[in-house]
Amino acid sequence: MSSHVDTAVQRARSAANWWGALPAPRRRRHLLAFKRRLAAGITELADLIRVETGKPTAGALLEVMLTIEHLDWAARRAERVLKPRSVPSGMLAFNQASRLSYVPYGVVGVIGPWNYPFYTPMGSISHALAAGNAVVFKPSEFTPRVGAWLADRWTEVLPDQPVLQVVTGDGEAGAALARAGVDKIAFTGSVPTGRKVMQACSATLTPVLLELGGKDATIVAEDADLDAAADALTWGGFWHAGQACVGVERVYVVESVREEFLRRMKERAERITVGLDELADYGPMTMPGQIDIVRRHVSDALERGGTALVGGLESIRLRTCTRSCSSTCPRTRPRCVRRRSGR
Repeated sequence: MSSHVDTAVQRARSAANWWGALPAPRRRRHLLAFKRRLAAGITELADLIRVETGKPTAGALLEVMLTIEHLDWAARRAERVLKPRSVPSGMLAFNQASRLSYVPYGVVGVIGPWNYPFYTPMGSISHALAAGNAVVFKPSEFTPRVGAWLADRWTEVLPDQPVLQVVTGDGEAGAALARAGVDKIAFTGSVPTGRKVMQACSATLTPVLLELGGKDATIVAEDADLDAAADALTWGGFWHAGQACVGVERVYVVESVREEFLRRMKERAERITVGLDELADYGPMTMPGQIDIVRRHVSDALERGGTALVGGLESIRLRTCTRSCSSTCPRTRPRCVRRRSGR
C-alpha cells in the first residue's frame, strides 16, 4: 500500500512542476474542460454516489451540481485572487517597496469523507489545482468508485499529465499519503482520525487542513415561526440519514412552545419516506456499524424518560435489498450489507 501511494506522489511531483509553470489562463482552460467532462457525466456520477452512499438521486444530483459550480468558481477566479500585489512595507521599512507573490505548494494530498464523496474533497481539489498544485486524492474506502470516476475524467482532459491522481484503500492508504512527503494535506473526517493525520504530518512539519466532526445545535425561540422551524429541522435532522457535518443533532426549544413545536415536527416526520428507492426522502446509513451507535443513543434516551414520538428501537434495523444482484452489481456482498443498513 505504501509503495503504491509513494509512486503516485512521485508522479505527482513531476506533474506539479509542469502544471505550476503553466500560465494561469492555460490552467483555467484545462480546468474548465475538466468541468465540462464532469457536467457531461452528471447523471452517471449521481447514480454512482447514490449507490455508494445510499442517498437519494435528488441529493446526489444536488451534490454534483454544487461541486461543478465550485470548480467553475475556482478555475475562473484563481488568476485574479493569486496575482502578485503591492503591500505596505511597515514603518521600519518605509523607504522600501514590498510585493506579495504566491507560488504553489507542489503536491497536495486530499483525504475525503464518505458522506459527501464528491463535494467535500473537490473543495480542496479544485482550489489546489487552480493554484497550480498537483493532487493525490484518497477517497473513503466506502466510496472508492466516485474517486476513480473523478480521476478518469481528468485523464480524458490531460492523459499524459497525472496532475490529479486517485489512490484507494482504507486508513492505511491515508496514513501512507500523510507520510509520503506531500507538501500539504487536506483531511475531512472524524476527530480521532484527524488527530492521527496531524500526528503523522507533524514529523515532517507538513501543513494540514482539517475539517472534523462537531455537534450542531438549533434553538427555537418563543417567537419563532414554528412551521418554518419544523420544516428546517426536519430537513436538517434527517437529511442524508443524519450523516452530514452540518446536520442538526440537538434542538433546544423554549418551554412555552415545546408541545406545539413537537406536534408539528411529528407531523412532518411521519410523512418522511425512507429506503433504497431513488425517490425516497432519505436512504440507508452508509456504514453498518452506525446502526449500533444509533440504537445506543435511542436506548439511552428512552431509559432516561424520553418518548419516541415516531418510530423507536424497532425502526433501527438492517433492511432487505430487493434488487437482483449479479457479479457486477455494486451492492453485492460485502458492499451490499453496507447499502442495506438503515433506519
